[in-house]
Amino acid sequence: MQTTRTNPDSVAPPIGSYSHVVRVETGDAAWIHVSGQIALAPDGTLVGENDLAAQTQQVFENLSSILEASGATFDDVVKIQTYLTTLDGLSGMREVRSRFITGEPPASTAVRISELLYPGALIEVDVVAVVPA
Repeated sequence: MQTTRTNPDSVAPPIGSYSHVVRVETGDAAWIHVSGQIALAPDGTLVGENDLAAQTQQVFENLSSILEASGATFDDVVKIQTYLTTLDGLSGMREVRSRFITGEPPASTAVRISELLYPGALIEVDVVAVVPA
């Protein structure tokens, strides 16, 4: 088994002591665990203040970029977890998500919480993908 931790240059650096992605290669498969992404632009500024759809767009762009840098796409995602601080704009969030997840949907969890660690963040999403090693 081989484990690789990376932080792609295409997204803002982590805002704590963690890696954006951990790739675990086990025999025939590589498991790609992507840390929770919030709506930070590559320069580290929060996108879409008080706008769930705009924040969701940035979150999924970040996830897409990280997956691509890891040799995966949303078609390889087997699990997605979403944390929301609001349900206002939920239909917009779902519409954005559907533009990125176009095939068979992965296993999914969504949880409404009181707040996220980053002030003003309305949504955080993490994923697990599996690709051939």
